[in-house]
Order: sequence, then C-alpha cells, then structure tokens
Amino acid sequence: MDVTNRVDTMDPVSVSFEVAQIYERLYRREFPSSLIRVFADVGRLYSGEFPGYHPCETDYHDVQHILEVTLAMTRLMDGCAQAASTQVMDERLFRLGTVSALFHDIGYLRRLDDNEKKHGAEYTRTHVGRGAEFMSWYLPEVGLEDLAGPAARIVHFTGYEVPVGNIQIEPQYRMVGNLLGSADILAQMADRYYLEKCRDRLYPEFVLGGIARQIDAQGQEKVIFASPADLIFKTPGFFAGAHKRLEQDLGGVYRYADSHFKGENLYYSVVRKNIDYARTISETQDVSLLRRKLPDSSLQEAA
Repeated sequence: MDVTNRVDTMDPVSVSFEVAQIYERLYRREFPSSLIRVFADVGRLYSGEFPGYHPCETDYHDVQHILEVTLAMTRLMDGCAQAASTQVMDERLFRLGTVSALFHDIGYLRRLDDNEKKHGAEYTRTHVGRGAEFMSWYLPEVGLEDLAGPAARIVHFTGYEVPVGNIQIEPQYRMVGNLLGSADILAQMADRYYLEKCRDRLYPEFVLGGIARQIDAQGQEKVIFASPADLIFKTPGFFAGAHKRLEQDLGGVYRYADSHFKGENLYYSVVRKNIDYARTISETQDVSLLRRKLPDSSLQEAA
C-alpha cells in the first residue's frame, strides 16, 4: 500500500483510479481514455503480455515501483497546481507528467529480439535513454504524439546519464521534469520495505548492471558496494546526495506534497524514518535489524 495506506500500488487499476480522481478534481473534465489505455499497457508490458517484449525481469524496478512513482508524481502535480495555479500546471502538463512517470523505467524491459543483453538489469546505465526511445514511438501510437518529444527529454530528470542542468528542455517543461525527478526519489525511499528491497532486490540489479563493482580509467576494479549489507550501510550517505539533488538540482519542488496532503509531506516523513533506521543499522553494522519479511515481488505475484 502507499503512504496513505489506501492505494494498492501493485495494481494499475487502483493507481489509475486515484490519479483519475486527482485529474478530474483539478480540471473538471473526464479522465482521458488515452491515459486509461496507457495504464493498461503498462500492466501488460510488465507482465509480459505486450507484443514484442519480455516481462519485467528487475525485481526492484518493477511495476510497483512504476506505480508508486506515478502516484507520487500526480500528487506533486496536484500540490503544484494548488500552491501556484492550474495555469502553471495545466491539463496538458498533467498528462505529460503522468505518462513520463509511467514510462520512466521502461528501458529496463527487453524486446523479444534482444540479443545484446540477457537480463534487463544489464541496461541499468542506459535505461533512461532507452525509455526515451520507447516513448518516441509508443506515444504517437496511442494518440499522444504531442507529448512524445517533451516526454523523451523529461524522463532524463530521473537518471544520471545527463546532469539535470544540462538537459535541453523548454522552460514550461522543466517544472514537470523537476517534479518527476523528485517523485522518483520520494516514492522509492518512502516504500515501507525500502531497505529490505535495497538488500534483496536492488543489490542484485547493481551486480548485473555493473554498478556494484566498476572499472576505472586505469583499468582497476573499484568496489562500490561489496555486499547487500554494504549497500544498506551506505544508504544514509546516498540519501545525503539525494537530498541535495531534491533541494538544489530539482528546485525543492518535493515540498508541493505539503499542499496535496494539506500540511504534512507524508512522503518525506516516511523517507526520514527509513533513513534514520538505515543510519542505526550502519552505526551498528548489524543488518539483522532488518526484520520485516519482504513480500513476494509483483513479478512473483503476477506469476
């Protein structure tokens, strides 16, 4: 469930219903059928029912992560519209932010004719650019051609292939990009099983993606994360960098969640609790303090 304990973030229908309610309250019009189709196609893509694609192979960057980020994104856009105006976050920008969130990690999915990689996690370094390519052809197919160009650039606010300040994008789209980058950070770190997922799901992806151990310019191996436990021990340090990114690179727009929730930023509150606990684990070097039983992944449940 999400941070409000109301929305099932493993169910595209449940999340789309919540997003539709926000949209219809803001813009006083019916939720677009094109977005309903996009939510359905996301479910098909991650479950392996979309023509030409393998099912999702990454247990951390799975459909639940996508839906959590999309829900956080629409709440941030709602807060932005309330704090500023619906002129700043107009209906088209809301649709743009929604589809960008839904496809921000689609680059982890492999095509059936993919002979380059054997696992989606091997695309860790390049998945954002691959996601941009996907949206460039997919969005016109579902009647959202006008969003394809900006969405392909906005998705880079979630990654590190291009520094945020170097992303070439029109001023009216930069706010959407800042919101999306913020939603990606908040949603995953506010997951109640965030630390367990880092240990059991993210670390294996880092190994396959060449993140855990890297080769430097001199050809020497550099160990970034020695083990799943080491990843947990270093999580507080990661958050320090993520917080700087939220505040500086992404303009502090994560605070728009305050307006959506009428005062308290539920996402940030849960993030701080998770990081405080990670700090305790790091200080004691005792990963056994993670006692929550991680539920089956959305991929296992789908099977």
